[in-house]
Amino acid sequence: MIKYIGSKRVLVPHIVRGVSAFPESGRVLDLFSGTSRVARGLKETGRYVIANDHLAYAAVLARCYIQADADRWLDEATRVIGELSRVAPKPGYFTKAFCEDARYFQPHNGARADAIREEIARRQLPPELEAIALVSLMEAADRVDSTTGVQMAYLKQWAARAFNDLVLRVPAILPGPGEALHLDAVEAASRVEADIAYIDPPYNQHSYMGNYHVWESLVRWDKPETYGIANKRVQCKEYKSDFNSKRRIRQGLEAVFGAVRCKHLLVSFNNEGHVDREEMVALLSQKGHVGVVAVDFKRYVGAQIGIHNPSGEKVGRVSHLRNKEYLFVVSERRDTVDSVVRGIKSSIESAALASSPARGKRKGHESERRVE
Repeated sequence: MIKYIGSKRVLVPHIVRGVSAFPESGRVLDLFSGTSRVARGLKETGRYVIANDHLAYAAVLARCYIQADADRWLDEATRVIGELSRVAPKPGYFTKAFCEDARYFQPHNGARADAIREEIARRQLPPELEAIALVSLMEAADRVDSTTGVQMAYLKQWAARAFNDLVLRVPAILPGPGEALHLDAVEAASRVEADIAYIDPPYNQHSYMGNYHVWESLVRWDKPETYGIANKRVQCKEYKSDFNSKRRIRQGLEAVFGAVRCKHLLVSFNNEGHVDREEMVALLSQKGHVGVVAVDFKRYVGAQIGIHNPSGEKVGRVSHLRNKEYLFVVSERRDTVDSVVRGIKSSIESAALASSPARGKRKGHESERRVE
């Protein structure tokens, strides 16, 4: 899957363990699905998952990894992606915008992306098959980009991977049914009935539209006007979300929590967010009993690299290199909350023990997880 700030890659097994501890968990709504890592982890266990996101690239990821049934689409997808791999490079909008006017990709890879994307559009594929093809292209481009993992900027010097050739691969889609929605979170919450809602909203001023504008433009293929050194789509100037506003985030959360029609909630939020732990507990207490698990993590890769000016010179020090991810468990029954909290903690502690120095360091690194 693509590199993604806020990705729950390491937490997925613990979230799945938590979901399994609820008395009913066969039908799960992932309201802010992003890369669909969590939703895919849940689908892998045989659950029926509804993955929603209002950004186009995220909705396409959900259509590929959650809605597309491998039993129905894998053979055809393998054929189509093989044919797309043989399309001759031809530079166009993508090359101009993201290889020449900006430097996210080498021009030879931009020309491949242009030609493949035009061919996908020309074929007018069924929605699931189109999503699989688009995700294959998005992930191929991600493997040869020159960023730290977000598209707010590109590296001053080319990343080594940028010199590699863009190569399509068939995404690892799963068998079984699922559903992908492309809706505002409140609308999706009010429409869908499920046993559990997993809610992982944006938490600070950084917009996912701005962080991943290249993927948004690649998926939409609307070839928008762009602005600034980062060459963002002009829509980023107008895009407003309550969740990116310190002043409005509480009303956004209240609207989502009020609209959701699920028996239980599992909410993920970061301690760098606009709402602190105590405020989140207060908001969620209106839905039932609340339990909290706090997990300590390294911050995203950009924080490890440091603060640089537009010329690439290091100009400041990062204030901290670790943060906490909170998992809030909400249910009408206190014993249910306690059971789920125990399950998540047990999962995290078992993983930490398995990768501890006493058991041998995996690839030379100690565990990055500590649980409260």
